[in-house]
Amino acid sequence: MPKQTKSFNNDPLWFKDAVIYELHVKTFFDSNINGFGDFVGLTSKLNYLADLGITAIWLLPYYPSPLRDDGYDISNYVDINSSYGTMSDFNAFLHEAHRLGIFVITELVINHTSDQHPWFQEARAAPANSPKRDFYVWSDNDKKFSETRIIFKDTEVSNWTWDPIAQAYYWHRFFSHQPNLNFNNPQVVKAVLKIMRFWFDLGVDGLRLDAIPYLCVREGTNNENLPETHEVIKHLRAELDKNYRNKIFLAEANQWPEDVRHYFGNGDECHMAYHFPLMPRMFMALAMEDRYPVVEIMEQTPDLPSNCQWAVFLRNHDELTLEMVTERERDYMYETFAHDKRARLNLGIRRRLAPLMENDRRRIELMNSLLFSMPGSPIIYYGDEIGMGDNLHLGDRNGVRTPMQWTPDRNAGFSTADPESLYLPPIMDPVYGFQSINVEAQLRNSNSLLNWMKRIIAIRKRFQAFGRGALSFIKPGNRKILAYLRAFQDEKILCVVNLSRFAQAVRLNLSIFKGLAPVELFGKTAFPLINGQPYQLTLPGYGFFWFHLEKAPTHSIQHEEMASLEEKPVLVIPDGWKNLQEAPGSDISAKAFPQIMQSSSRARLVKDILPEFFSTRRWFSGGKEIQKGITLTDFGFLSDS
Repeated sequence: MPKQTKSFNNDPLWFKDAVIYELHVKTFFDSNINGFGDFVGLTSKLNYLADLGITAIWLLPYYPSPLRDDGYDISNYVDINSSYGTMSDFNAFLHEAHRLGIFVITELVINHTSDQHPWFQEARAAPANSPKRDFYVWSDNDKKFSETRIIFKDTEVSNWTWDPIAQAYYWHRFFSHQPNLNFNNPQVVKAVLKIMRFWFDLGVDGLRLDAIPYLCVREGTNNENLPETHEVIKHLRAELDKNYRNKIFLAEANQWPEDVRHYFGNGDECHMAYHFPLMPRMFMALAMEDRYPVVEIMEQTPDLPSNCQWAVFLRNHDELTLEMVTERERDYMYETFAHDKRARLNLGIRRRLAPLMENDRRRIELMNSLLFSMPGSPIIYYGDEIGMGDNLHLGDRNGVRTPMQWTPDRNAGFSTADPESLYLPPIMDPVYGFQSINVEAQLRNSNSLLNWMKRIIAIRKRFQAFGRGALSFIKPGNRKILAYLRAFQDEKILCVVNLSRFAQAVRLNLSIFKGLAPVELFGKTAFPLINGQPYQLTLPGYGFFWFHLEKAPTHSIQHEEMASLEEKPVLVIPDGWKNLQEAPGSDISAKAFPQIMQSSSRARLVKDILPEFFSTRRWFSGGKEIQKGITLTDFGFLSDS
């Protein structure tokens, strides 16, 4: 029987309804004035995240590391980098997150280690073909595995690097200081299982499996998505299911949907995986003002096992990857979103969401509407909820990893340390600088992006259709309109998005929903009932609607008003009806009625309101007499009893 760990939630599918917030501990809040964010600081900001509405935190690597790849070069898997705190600090953070109902997902970077990891130091010093040497992949030459692509073409010329101590070449798929572990060796798998158990036993709710398509190698292949790799993942999952409840694996596999589908297995490999190809196509559809890129990739996306889920995102800690697009599409994306060549890195674009959208609030909201309504669990990159910018002058990916902007005060409220001691400088330009873009200012502005993000997250969390529902597209003749339905059990959510900068009209075939009432979710505004005719909408530039399709009686009065061609007549009664109801027949009501029935009000009642009212009553048969006029001779009161 699997043991119950420190889980605070008994829903094994919690990740399907999750709203995930990605952050690096060092970026968030510095509590000890050393220039780095830490777990104590992060813990102090958990109420902010709970108020935002997120339900899970994904933490980037916080382990001991030389930090040559921002922590993805790990030298110790079972400890905390001293710059970020202690294991006690981590446990306190985990406890507080769970108390607030927030799940915690951490990194299991198992494809490679740092070249400073004790395993590698022992391997390079050990004899060839020895158990310790066999923890990594070695070769006498750099020609082996020639069919395998180089991922980091900007920095690496080969997947092999010569080691003078071992007198051999070692294999790496990323940077040369990150040697790949040898997952063809069962002892490596056992070592990884031990690490997995360590963090699950502490109480973390999920582990992100970094770069898992490259775990195993075999001569004569491209060394990606090998069957041997899937056997390793199945083994890890079996151990998880045997020993733990409600824990998950999140796969990082930057592959086409049909290839990523295999990392779910039959529901017996990873619980979640990123939908990498969807992300650039959302940007592409907006730039082209055409729904085709989104519709085409989603129609290529295979169905998942019922216990699995996609993870969708707009931006993250890496570049906006363009690996899963054609060369023509890549050129288009570069010209559109990275005209400044400094923004281009490793077949991608190293920019945050707001700069990509040129700080256009309409486009930022539109892109988030797609993020929160596409199939999968959405991931928000820290700072994007307030529209943080980036710094292209910082090297590598550091431009999108700057300190969180809390206040307009010193160091953006991130730290009171000397500015030169910060791990990176905060954004200080006139548009995105912390003096203008910060949490404090946006909390005080009810119309800020931050408060808008709170609202859209709250709406999403009300409907399981967003996280668990099926997707079906509606394809009107106007291709600038992206329309789709999210349906789960009795919930039906209609999403309509205008990808154009100009207002657009559209006619949707909603005949299968005849008789249902669309209720717009942000304003709870009832729209006209759906009938057998094409349903016509007009959307402003970059506008969108989310409609809940409800049974008509829920908003019958509103729908009756919407269907009317003209506003109903209105009679203004200065003091309200109460003066007529206090004491029927008394001096009060006798005095009040003449005051209300002044000449203008009386004339409007007799000439405009009563004739129209009587003509619409089924019990009134004197329609012709109305033409002769109505005379008001007396009045009376009907008792409630």
